[in-house]
Amino acid sequence: MASIAAHPESQRHPRQLYLLFFTEMWERFSFYGMKALLLAFMVMELNFGEEKGYAILGAYAALVYTMPVFGGMAADRLLGRQRAVLFGGILMSLGHLVLALPVEWSFYSGLALIICGNGFFKPNISTMVGELYDDNDPRKDSAFSLFYMGINIGAALGGAICGWVAHAWNWHAGFGIAGIFMIVGTVIFNIGRKSLGQVGLPPDPTKLVRKWKGLIRNDAAVYLATFLTIPLIIALFHRHEIMDLIMLVLGVASLFYLLYAAFRMEAAERNKLLAAAVLISFSILFWAFYEQNAGSLNLFAIRNVNMNVLGTELPALSVNNFIPPAWVIVLSSVFAWLWLWLAKKGWEPGTPVKFALSFVFVGIGFLTFFLGTEMAEAGKIPLIIFVLGYFFIICGELCLSPIGLSMVTKLSPSHMVGLIMGIWFLASALGEFVSAKIGALMVVPEEVVEDAVASLPYYSVILQQIGYVSIGVGILLLLFYPILRRWMGNVR
Repeated sequence: MASIAAHPESQRHPRQLYLLFFTEMWERFSFYGMKALLLAFMVMELNFGEEKGYAILGAYAALVYTMPVFGGMAADRLLGRQRAVLFGGILMSLGHLVLALPVEWSFYSGLALIICGNGFFKPNISTMVGELYDDNDPRKDSAFSLFYMGINIGAALGGAICGWVAHAWNWHAGFGIAGIFMIVGTVIFNIGRKSLGQVGLPPDPTKLVRKWKGLIRNDAAVYLATFLTIPLIIALFHRHEIMDLIMLVLGVASLFYLLYAAFRMEAAERNKLLAAAVLISFSILFWAFYEQNAGSLNLFAIRNVNMNVLGTELPALSVNNFIPPAWVIVLSSVFAWLWLWLAKKGWEPGTPVKFALSFVFVGIGFLTFFLGTEMAEAGKIPLIIFVLGYFFIICGELCLSPIGLSMVTKLSPSHMVGLIMGIWFLASALGEFVSAKIGALMVVPEEVVEDAVASLPYYSVILQQIGYVSIGVGILLLLFYPILRRWMGNVR
């Protein structure tokens, strides 16, 4: 693995981390700024029924996190990570700008461009962060926690600003702001990518210019195939009901591929990949619970959270999509420091324990939301309880998401890190797809959507159930710890 980090004894991070930090920050501004608007835009502007809105949201989320499997593979085998990130940034910029057009065809076309672009961008920029460090460098988890803070600075600004612009002007202006900052992130990366040196370069530059079937350069073939995928994705949105089968097939196929690849390796590598497969599988459930933020909790915030602060009514979309990343910004440096401090003392919990803690924290967060429904006045829960629930959920996120990115780079064989990172994001896709199914259990009948008291019970029961199930999954994962610890060998 190419590494340009300084000596591990130093606590300083390489400057290239900050290039990737700012690139990802602005890309996440655009991604989460748009996502903050998506479900409400469909329900309130396009007049989709809530069930259809959840179905489209689930299809989008599933596809946007499935494409990294192919983008990671293309970077591993041909393009290299730098080219993949640049190509992905260009596609996503186009997608956001298309969404900003107030024409009928722009909605699905813009989403399709963003899906394809994210497939190239997301797994490869995360993998390059890992490639800045040696596998057992104690700064690696800290680096991913800092990188994750960059993600959430962008997400906080994007959710708040795009939500406010959409509220103050119109939906398409909100999408347009997202597009502008996607362009900013892409330009920043292109200007600074020479500083990455060998990190992220093509594995074999001569393969890029060879002709595929004697007709077209290999790199051009990848770009062309990506553009040909766009109408297929648009067609899937029009037949979103078949996504159930597609996600089931992709999930089972990925699991079997991991097992097939693992059992062709020597024992040490095989066991590490098996440990990664188990943790990736558990992460599906985590994202199924966590991603209620982008779906059901958006509508819950609009309908059933008291947004009046000192006589001012805050825009619910902006608040709901600002609180989680704002907590990440506050807590990321705390967790980054905590893991390093615990490592020095020899007390740092292993990755499986961190994953288990993530479920427990998320469960407490959802039970806090449920407690808020018990305290509601006129069908509205106190904003402070809403904020507190997200505090626990974000503690859970910081025990899993940045740690999971680091885990993939540490447990994957060097020749397939990009692919396994893609499968990590596929697990997120499966989780987001399941999340939309859970969100659909909280559909509020049209005749009571304006009645906070009548709509509240549709949320409270499911919020309580998510809390209990999540804590139970965390306890179950702890029971697997001895086996996972043995499989992981010298990797924590």
